[in-house]
Amino acid sequence: MKRISYILAGVCAAFAAAAQAQPYQPGMANLDIPDAVSGRDLSGFVWYPTDATAPLSYDFESEVWVGTQVVMEAEPASGQFPLVVLSHGMFGNSYNQAWFASALAERGYVVAAINHPGTSTWSRDPDLTRQLWERPKDVSRVIDHATTSPDLARLVDSDRVFMAGHSLGGFAAIALAGARYDAASLQRFCDETPGELACGILAGWQIAQTPEDRAQMEADLSDPRIKAFAVFDLGGTQSFSDTSLRQIDRPMLVFGAPIMSSGLTLDIESRALVAALPAGVARYIEPETLSHFDFLGLCKPGGFEILAKEEPGDEIICADGGAPRAAKHEMIIEVVAEFFSQQ
Repeated sequence: MKRISYILAGVCAAFAAAAQAQPYQPGMANLDIPDAVSGRDLSGFVWYPTDATAPLSYDFESEVWVGTQVVMEAEPASGQFPLVVLSHGMFGNSYNQAWFASALAERGYVVAAINHPGTSTWSRDPDLTRQLWERPKDVSRVIDHATTSPDLARLVDSDRVFMAGHSLGGFAAIALAGARYDAASLQRFCDETPGELACGILAGWQIAQTPEDRAQMEADLSDPRIKAFAVFDLGGTQSFSDTSLRQIDRPMLVFGAPIMSSGLTLDIESRALVAALPAGVARYIEPETLSHFDFLGLCKPGGFEILAKEEPGDEIICADGGAPRAAKHEMIIEVVAEFFSQQ
């Protein structure tokens, strides 16, 4: 009954948010943030509101994924807009939530997404993967850039900064909200729960295996500039200390995906996160048909078969990836937009 009430509340809020939506077109441009000191250059894209209606083009071309029409390099609409920074999932990329980014741009948001070095589609160097503490720092660097660079600062309302993260991006979101990694607590949990997905992944990546790495992982990685968070079926909840989770005080919209497509267990991930947070901080939504991969883009007809042939095992990400996923996208967009609008 509680789950149904959450869903109904989200649907009602969605209609309210849709009625208030601004009639912008999504503009899109490349986003590059170099790092001359460490060499951890960031690249991705920024979506933003524009009054331009042409020329329309697709944000990317793919045999598997459906693109979204945008106006590339368009002149931005006048005014300042809230900023949303997106963090993709494990070995994902900045295109994964393009559907979400362009929809928010239509509603009057500037949205930035980057590829996290070491845990993205195109960057899987084990040494970079091991430096998982850099993921939250990447998001902070995007905020630094968006609020100070001449091309973006004029568009961004620095008092209204939000973040959304999917899967491992949700892990980064929790760290940015103030949760602290606890290597000893995680080890105890993994000893008691052998075979748990997050335990195997973090161990395989050699996370916090040396005193130096442990100090980096357990440091305070929070960013007080972020006013609220949207967390999409996160992984790694049990790696954070209970004490730090209880101290989070910023609003959090948490989506749990009960369709077991990724191997994540809700009782020790999204549901456990919400239970650990202080009362009134989190709003939890768990639609009965939502899967982990519904936070990725829409799949073209034949996309499932292409992946089954070229990347056997990966075809699961396109299961029900057409019209059923499109309906879920609409719900997610409206509920998140309404949530951020209230902060």
